[in-house]
Amino acid sequence: QVQLVESGGGLVQPGGSLRLSCAASETIGNIYAMGWFRQTPGKERHLVAMITTGDITYYSDSIKGRFTIFRDSAKNIVYLQMNSLKPEDTAVYYCTTRRFNSSWSDWGQGTQVTVSS
Repeated sequence: QVQLVESGGGLVQPGGSLRLSCAASETIGNIYAMGWFRQTPGKERHLVAMITTGDITYYSDSIKGRFTIFRDSAKNIVYLQMNSLKPEDTAVYYCTTRRFNSSWSDWGQGTQVTVSS
């Protein structure tokens, strides 16, 4: 089981930026994909971005063009750079892993992002 620790959340004004970090306890090069989900109260968690070992990325339509997922394999950290933040981006953001031919499994504790003036 991979231990994941997120950080970087906080309060930001609309139009601002934040960078979330997800530190993994094992070599992320051995993990097929890593992703960021977000969740608001009363709603299901959903995927916003993911990156594979081949650096293939996916973004949900709601954040495409504003968020960028990238990784530092030497540090075993995956980042989510969030620009042009909107109030609707307010959520708890979770980091997660996915093994090849498997579902999303390990989860971090989450980090709160609040976009408000």
